[in-house]
Amino acid sequence: MNQLQPVTDKSDEFILNVGPQHPSTHGVLHLKIKLDGEQILDVEPHLGYIHRGIEKMSESLEYRQFIYLTSRMDYLSAHMNNQACSLAIEKGLQIEATPRAKAIRIIMAELQRLASHQLWWGSAGLDLGAVSPFFYAFREREQILEIFEETCGTRLTMNYITPGGVYNDIHPDFQRKVKELIAQFKVNIKEYDKLLTGNIIFKARTQGIGHLPKDQAISLGCTGPVARASGVLCDVRKYYPYDGYDKLDFREVTAEKGDSYSRYLVRIEELKQSMHIIDQVIDNIPEGPFQEKIKGVLKLPAGEFYQRVETARGELGVYVVGDGTSKPYRIKFRTPNFSNLGALRPIAIGSKIGDLVAIMATLDLIIPDIDR
Repeated sequence: MNQLQPVTDKSDEFILNVGPQHPSTHGVLHLKIKLDGEQILDVEPHLGYIHRGIEKMSESLEYRQFIYLTSRMDYLSAHMNNQACSLAIEKGLQIEATPRAKAIRIIMAELQRLASHQLWWGSAGLDLGAVSPFFYAFREREQILEIFEETCGTRLTMNYITPGGVYNDIHPDFQRKVKELIAQFKVNIKEYDKLLTGNIIFKARTQGIGHLPKDQAISLGCTGPVARASGVLCDVRKYYPYDGYDKLDFREVTAEKGDSYSRYLVRIEELKQSMHIIDQVIDNIPEGPFQEKIKGVLKLPAGEFYQRVETARGELGVYVVGDGTSKPYRIKFRTPNFSNLGALRPIAIGSKIGDLVAIMATLDLIIPDIDR
């Protein structure tokens, strides 16, 4: 664990402002950093530069409409965000998506996880000075986005998962292209290890850096790869399964050291587990309708409904209060990036300023998910 050394001469302290527009922040995040030479004494994140009031906006929209605002929070987990909202509404209406829709949702969610982790892998290498991984990562990611575009009509904010199922059926070439993608990626992922995983410079920049103890990860409410790299068992797909994840065989990936390199290794292994999940479903998509027959205008009964899902960065919780009308009385999102950002200050103090970039890269923060 990084130890904060006492400063003997206060005149050596100075403040460095990083952001809000800065390549290493991956969004409009302002960091106020107190330094003693190169050593970090304190980090104070300042938020609000991209705040749009999504929760309050959701309360003015009907149940079918507000779902798609969540695509703009963690835009690299758009499918999972929409899935969480749809499941919360289905819980309130006491309905379920069709078996075909559930299978399609799982495939889309895991493809989204692959695309997100690929972008993270490429940008993490770029943050630490390795340019090539960024281009390798986009090779497979581009294939995934093309698959999304054929079925969903768009590549980033898909607006595809809806209460009762999915918006439309999969493209005729969907299964073939997904299987081709997975087969090729299983070969290409070995290049990820050659470029970064075993790279001596990358390991020196991440091993033992940004240590997050297990008890601290729990107390801060960290989830996803950030928490699992510290030994916390928290995969929502395992402990609160939804849409059929309980019928699938996959491993919850964890590590024990809790440093930046462990967070890296967890995500690399999660790529392989997502491919394993897709392999089990892609040839077993049930026949039948892709959308349950439900009313055009949805009205949730009076009450409180909560649903959680495992996005690419951890647990997203959707809290809905219904009052019998077509619009939610109250909406609250428990986003993974907001909680994971809380780990930045305690794990960065005592590190060098150059290590802060590596720490932020392995936290994998998406700032609009924080500034919602």
